[in-house]
Amino acid sequence: MKKTVWTFGLISGGIVSLLMAVATAFQDAIGFDRGEIIGYSTMVLSFLLIFFGVRSYRDNVAGGRVGFGRAFVVGSLIALISSACYVATWEVIYFKFSPDFSAKYAAHVIEKARASGASQAAIDAKVADMQKFQAMYSNPLANIAMTFMEPLPVGLVIALVSAGILRRKREERAEGGLARAIG
Repeated sequence: MKKTVWTFGLISGGIVSLLMAVATAFQDAIGFDRGEIIGYSTMVLSFLLIFFGVRSYRDNVAGGRVGFGRAFVVGSLIALISSACYVATWEVIYFKFSPDFSAKYAAHVIEKARASGASQAAIDAKVADMQKFQAMYSNPLANIAMTFMEPLPVGLVIALVSAGILRRKREERAEGGLARAIG
């Protein structure tokens, strides 16, 4: 299981990290709103390797059968490794290449509130929230925790779906073989 999890987790992590680095390089042209769409789309794309990793585990390690629980564990571990790669990449990008990201993001959120016609009290509350966000986000541990919460839930959902699709118990295989033998 280790080899499958590490192989597919690192490949998925490499894909999501590369795509994040490319998207971050063009952040000013892409914008924050489209950046979220692109970011989550790249996560889903890279997390497709969870499906292939669980299938590889089922077919090559588990002898063609795997229960839902084991399939979910394999998929979750792949998602965890991929998410760790994502977080490590973001930490390097944020602290070395884009330390002004939180200030730009805060300005974007405040400007969006102003453009929506929010009251001055709501804008002032948003400014206070963004100041708290910036202070918290400058702490590497808080930054890591918040960054983990971006890809990990997506990966766990894909692991859950993959486990549901790919689970195969001994009885299901036997019935399929019996049906082929009769037919």
